[in-house]
Amino acid sequence: MTNNSGNIMLALLAGAAIGAGFGILYAPDKGEKTRKKIKEKALETKHDITERVSHAKDELTKTANAKKVEFEQKLEDTLSHMSYKADDIIATLERKLEELKKKNAQLQK
Repeated sequence: MTNNSGNIMLALLAGAAIGAGFGILYAPDKGEKTRKKIKEKALETKHDITERVSHAKDELTKTANAKKVEFEQKLEDTLSHMSYKADDIIATLERKLEELKKKNAQLQK
């Protein structure tokens, strides 16, 4: 869930809760019934928000784990590639060293 969609969802929930609260407050019920309705709506809203936060947390955890695996794979690929390059450089240096040894041996004759 992106930050914008999370903010929009939170605003919609808050608006719905406020609207429901005003609707209950202006309804022609007794005070006891009104308080009971407000309490029920508050509990429903709390439950809904808790579920949404839990869902967002799960999604964030999944995304973080996926990015971690992706990063580890890219790091492994890079290190592997660098290892091959290092082997190529070492082999080239060893060939050059052998060439220099041969030239040096010829010059000393």
